[in-house]
Amino acid sequence: MKTEDIALFHRIKETGSLVATADLLNLPKSTVSRRLQALENDVKVKLFHRQSRAMTLTAAGSHFYDKTLSILGELEQTLVELTDTQAEIGGHLRILIFPVPELLEIANGIFEFMDQNPELTVELIVSTQPQDMIRNNIDLAFMLEDSFNENEMVARELLSEELHFVASPGYLAKAGTPVLPGELELHNSILLRYPNGRIINEVPFGKDMIISVKGNLCLNSIGLCLEASLTGRGIAFLPAVLTREHIGRGELTQLFADVEPYVGKCYLVYPSRRFISLASQRLIDHMMSALERYNLGKVAAGKND
Repeated sequence: MKTEDIALFHRIKETGSLVATADLLNLPKSTVSRRLQALENDVKVKLFHRQSRAMTLTAAGSHFYDKTLSILGELEQTLVELTDTQAEIGGHLRILIFPVPELLEIANGIFEFMDQNPELTVELIVSTQPQDMIRNNIDLAFMLEDSFNENEMVARELLSEELHFVASPGYLAKAGTPVLPGELELHNSILLRYPNGRIINEVPFGKDMIISVKGNLCLNSIGLCLEASLTGRGIAFLPAVLTREHIGRGELTQLFADVEPYVGKCYLVYPSRRFISLASQRLIDHMMSALERYNLGKVAAGKND
């Protein structure tokens, strides 16, 4: 009995389909079917009910899944303890990244890790759409707060960024400049849809207030929100790292500059109901270190401004 076949059995259970599993793992369907059959022959029980294209666990299969979930986790942990921390690792990782301003820093950290482990293969998925990490075989994700279910995920804070209200001088000349928090409700705001599908029509003001906003444009791209604000579509609530240069050139005006800014956070998350592979564990450690260096550099640069 091969541990990789047990892991494959887990993927089939989580996707519910041989075809979906084959697509996710980039394997021929015949290979997936053959390896599952070999595992069933080894354990001498039928693990799945095969109904058309759907695959559902038998009672024995459900018991086997629950037991082997913890066993695989313990095996990976044992490998971590026994293996030199500098040893090369392999396997394949699927990683979801919300298109945050630090997208390139995250990607470069992953590329660096791949260079250190040339046997590893990686698939990066940049998306604002909600994803079932278990069903879609996503190992790790870089997501904004409020865009994932904390009860189903382990979340580690990676990045933080101040957010400000900004608008173009042209928009403010036509619509006026809000001075009080309540006046934001009277303006056209550029709305953002989070990965979990929720439209952000309530935004933090400072650290203690939540303001309701409305507008005629909703986007799921922070970059497009910036472009919309530059072209005078309305007031946007954006990370300072994106707006700083535009404010310096007079293309945008920061509103409520005397109010302490809200600090948004980006997390590295992974499913709490799945064992974490050795490759995932090593990448988590690497990214925590790499982005800590990035944060320190950002703080130093801010002090020099």
